[in-house]
Amino acid sequence: MSAVVELMAAPTGLVRRQRVRVPMRLVWSPYYQDVALSVYVKVKALASRPEGCQARTETIASYLGLSDASVERGMTQLRRPGPDGVVELRSERRTLPGGTGQSAVRTVRAMTRNEAFVWLPVAAAEDLTPRQLRVYALVAYAQARGIALTEAELASCLRHHSGKRAGQVLSVTAASAVVDEVEAARWMTVQRRAGARGRNLYFAHDLAPEARPDGPVDGHGAAPEAAEAAVNSASEEAVSSQVGEGSGSPVGEGSLANRESPRTDSPDDGRAFVSPAVGEVQVGKAAGPGENSAGGEAAAAAGNGGLALRAGEQNQPFLSKPKIRSSRDGAVARSSYDGPRLVMTAQIYAVLEPVHCLLEQVNDFVARKVAREVGRQLREGTDPERLQHRLTSRLAKVMRTDIQDPGRWLLGVALPRWGCGYQDCEAGVIWRTGAACEICAEVVQDKAAARCARQREQRVAQGLCPEHGTRPGPSGHCVACVDDSVARPAPAVVKQRVPDGPPRGSCGDCGARIMLTGRALEDGLCKLCREEAAALAAASPGVPETPSGPVTCPGAGGAPCGRQALPTRSVCARHLVQELALSDAEAS
Repeated sequence: MSAVVELMAAPTGLVRRQRVRVPMRLVWSPYYQDVALSVYVKVKALASRPEGCQARTETIASYLGLSDASVERGMTQLRRPGPDGVVELRSERRTLPGGTGQSAVRTVRAMTRNEAFVWLPVAAAEDLTPRQLRVYALVAYAQARGIALTEAELASCLRHHSGKRAGQVLSVTAASAVVDEVEAARWMTVQRRAGARGRNLYFAHDLAPEARPDGPVDGHGAAPEAAEAAVNSASEEAVSSQVGEGSGSPVGEGSLANRESPRTDSPDDGRAFVSPAVGEVQVGKAAGPGENSAGGEAAAAAGNGGLALRAGEQNQPFLSKPKIRSSRDGAVARSSYDGPRLVMTAQIYAVLEPVHCLLEQVNDFVARKVAREVGRQLREGTDPERLQHRLTSRLAKVMRTDIQDPGRWLLGVALPRWGCGYQDCEAGVIWRTGAACEICAEVVQDKAAARCARQREQRVAQGLCPEHGTRPGPSGHCVACVDDSVARPAPAVVKQRVPDGPPRGSCGDCGARIMLTGRALEDGLCKLCREEAAALAAASPGVPETPSGPVTCPGAGGAPCGRQALPTRSVCARHLVQELALSDAEAS
């Protein structure tokens, strides 16, 4: 505990000054009981040590002044997923080689950057009851955000966790009693009827009561002198208001309008970049490359000591040294940008209209680079409407809360042109026609094919199935291949049915299908061709024979027919029909 406890030159000697950052979901959500908040604060404080939180349940219970069963109930709730599925506490059990068990090592989850949180002193968790600690956390968050609280709003965040009224909201009278108890423990100061519209003003202290002097100190340690005078002038025996005479309007009829922000930070961030009382890095925005460091230096100079001792007994923060560059004449200059103010043309400003909200978040150096990039693309022939459409479409595809660095997103994501070497291609679409770019489609197909081939080669080299990447079985096929074959069986091979009866064949003259029976076995002709051949043979004796023999049909297309020509024609009957049909077609 020496690395997270501060030693101050005060009459009381040891001062409890350790603080932890607590997510507000533990304070707001009705799912978590009051004891879960106290257990979380103590476990996270112990986990900040180099060896982590190794304390047993009874040890943590003795620190908090609770029973072992209450601490176990709080840890069990923190280890379970909340309504949003987030687990706040993880416990890793340990056992020696001999089988003897040891206390578990408990760790809390790492908080996200944009998550709402509040800084709570560990001493408050030890001095206050779990319900009082919840009231203190609500007041501390409202004080950091500048929110005017009412007793009715405090009561709406407190609930019964046992008995017949379990799950119901506490009454305003019960919440007022809890506020009085926290004030009596000197962890809070209440200025009654001192706020707007007669509201009470609540001041949460971040120092233990024994560490605060009786005189006036800053607003984090004790209430200022004016606040004490207002309290004394109001009433020495004043108590919180009862039902019907509250310090503000009831729930639903709202306190003063304030703009909420999910990020709060430690009150002493201005003088310490790394909080020594907690052992973790504070959440804050670092200075950009074009921002002047005067604000950071002034904030660092405002700190006047009071920091915790580190491991090396150093009570001052490690300030980062400014980068120094030497000029040619030997003079030394800082790296901060103090150049001329940014000036944009009307055309560039109109093109950047969709991202004006992001452009306001960057410094002049980055804004000048963005303007130069836009001007370069306009000079190269890019239409202003096309560039403005590119910025609009790409900003619509992301959540603005996911853009951690607006300057880097503008220069690296929003402005570059995506596509092939064809200048009219805009992310795979031809800008003038709106059609898909064929070159980009081919590139995508080639990459996909190469990736599939490379994947198959790797699977074959590893002895896996090239299709599914699983280990094949004894049959040589993996389980997925067998399942696919069962789900989609191979089509059955249909054999051509052979008709019953005598065998079939083709006519030698006309090519018609005939049954090879009877005379067809001898001449291989159908009945019509056989009768035609017989008629030609009967008419052939009347034709005078020439010395060269009978006249044969010359055929068509230069191929001889082989049949005898008609007595009055130079072709056979079949080719005569073809000639007549051709002449009729030409005549028509």
